[in-house]
Amino acid sequence: MNSKILTGQEKITVIGMGYVGLPLAVAFAEKGASVIGFDLNELKINKYKNGEDPTNEVGEDRLKTVKTIEYTTDEKKISEGKFIIVAVPTPVGKNNIPDLGPVEGASRVIGRNLIKGSYVVFESTVYPGVTEDICVPILEKESGLKCGVDFKVGYSPERVNPGDKVNTVETIVKIVSGMDEESLGTIAKVYEIIVRPGVHRASSIKVAEAAKVIENSQRDVNIAFVNELAMIFEKMGIDTHEVLEAAGTKWNFLKFLPGLVGGHCIGVDPYYLTYKSEELGYISQLILSGRRINDGMSKFVAEKCVKEMIKAGKVIRGAKVLILGLTFKENCPDLRNSKVVDVIKELKEYEVEILINDPVANSHEAEEEYGIKFTAIDVVKNIDAVIMAVKHDEFMTITKNDLKKLYAKSEEKPLIFDLKGIFNKKEMVEEFNYWRM
Repeated sequence: MNSKILTGQEKITVIGMGYVGLPLAVAFAEKGASVIGFDLNELKINKYKNGEDPTNEVGEDRLKTVKTIEYTTDEKKISEGKFIIVAVPTPVGKNNIPDLGPVEGASRVIGRNLIKGSYVVFESTVYPGVTEDICVPILEKESGLKCGVDFKVGYSPERVNPGDKVNTVETIVKIVSGMDEESLGTIAKVYEIIVRPGVHRASSIKVAEAAKVIENSQRDVNIAFVNELAMIFEKMGIDTHEVLEAAGTKWNFLKFLPGLVGGHCIGVDPYYLTYKSEELGYISQLILSGRRINDGMSKFVAEKCVKEMIKAGKVIRGAKVLILGLTFKENCPDLRNSKVVDVIKELKEYEVEILINDPVANSHEAEEEYGIKFTAIDVVKNIDAVIMAVKHDEFMTITKNDLKKLYAKSEEKPLIFDLKGIFNKKEMVEEFNYWRM
């Protein structure tokens, strides 16, 4: 299969052209493969055709140089590729129940266009068993073909870090798995076309599914630990960053920082694991506890802001607060599951007026998804507090004088809440009422 892909005899089809699918498609195309990039979102597909990259994962210069990707919303084009990669989102719904709708829908679309001899590889984060117990029956029903006889399946979890230009699909070891030895070997060789460090061959599909879901669960628990420390040290009057800096001098101390835990992975994936464990009769203790802590940080931040404004003599109702950054992480336009949105909701409960600026996020998406309109920073004035919520590169050049211009001229020590520890504390406390998480 890999040699046929490299010589153009076979095509690769990527289902779902988002933060995961687009970099995959581009990586294969840059190696000479012909790729079908399928997505239901016609607006997104048209942007790719025009060389625009709304994800900012690939970059428009690089995207425009790739000539062997056919972007399409026509599901019949799926059948042109015998190696099919599924990279659709797997969110959680009400009460944090896994929403398998996108991956089930993708399976139905693929099934309707599946041909004999195909390999279907799922990259979407799921709990162990989804690929074989849920997706395969759908593929068989829609196609009329038999898995293991007419087509084969595998699982190779995505491990990209949105916004990270160093740890990309080409530079991260890829976990691969297949339903049997033959499919495992074929899938591994195809991914080896683009993955420079090589692949790790998991012993089974379920092992690969489990490996993915615990990667983000582990990170979530570690961040929950330092978030809990931040709340404890807040009551003690101790700076959390200074404590972590001191503790970090020990060789085996894990260096995590407190913060808002959002996005489509870390804030979501643990629920897939705990959902399955509960289905099997085991109620998670540690993982769900960590989730509760991290989900509660937006309320903690909002309440701290209100308390500090009261201490400074501010009238809370109608107070103007500027929030810098809305995306779930720095230098990434992804707004999915942004916990900054939760901070905004909490502050609005106190009837605080919120102004928001984010040079990286898509303004249309922010308004459509959250009803949020951005404010140009050069028209902001007479505010009562600033919340530095996201560490975008564009914000890293903001100076103390830039900040002071945002407040009323009569403000002696303006309030600033630095959620990402962007500024030097010693310098800030001289001229600001400064707080960091």
